[in-house]
Amino acid sequence: MIDKIVASVAEALADVRDGATVLIGGFGTSGNPGELIAGLIEQGAKDLTVVNNNAGNGDVGLAALLKTGRVRKIICSFPRQVDSWVFDDLYRSGRIELELVPQGNLAERMRAAGAGIGAFFCPTAFGTELARNADGSSKETREIDGRQYVLEYPIHGDVALIKAEAGDRWGNLTYRMAARNFGPVMAMAAKQTIATVHEIKALGELDPEAIVTPGIFVHRVVLVERVKTQAGGFKKSA
Repeated sequence: MIDKIVASVAEALADVRDGATVLIGGFGTSGNPGELIAGLIEQGAKDLTVVNNNAGNGDVGLAALLKTGRVRKIICSFPRQVDSWVFDDLYRSGRIELELVPQGNLAERMRAAGAGIGAFFCPTAFGTELARNADGSSKETREIDGRQYVLEYPIHGDVALIKAEAGDRWGNLTYRMAARNFGPVMAMAAKQTIATVHEIKALGELDPEAIVTPGIFVHRVVLVERVKTQAGGFKKSA
């Protein structure tokens, strides 16, 4: 019997290894899998490469993970916001590497990984510093129909940590509005996908037409409670 539901966050994250590339869902705090990030901090894996749209907010969530000093490199689109002081301090002091990737390229590079695409040409970043490799060399370019393109490679993850709204024991997932963001492509791009959900549904209870991430891309599902805010409402995913 297929049953991907695990009893705890700690159990779900138990085999994340040192040196892993970890894809973490979220657009800022929307769809950010806070429970899984906290669990990864407790689990203790180090020398990580983290892929996220941002580089943490305030002192919690992804910023708290960065603060542990166990992230070697971050690949993201928007590393600096008004409250990204943890990343800013680490980067300025040379304690973390940064690979800056335009947002559309970030999503497409992960989608390419999941779709088995070896590389693709994209016009974004042509003629800019982002069209260079980490060692300073220029990325391959090509003119196609009179327009210049840059060769980009997929981003593969060892593990993806994503936040969903509901799931079943086969790992089928639905999301809450904008909290979906990078979750689906990250689930496709990783060798192992771990998802938190607020509801566990019986098989067949999820509308097949509403399932965004099929269970074939999901390996572990953890039920977590909603967190009440000080204002008395629920802290939702989006």
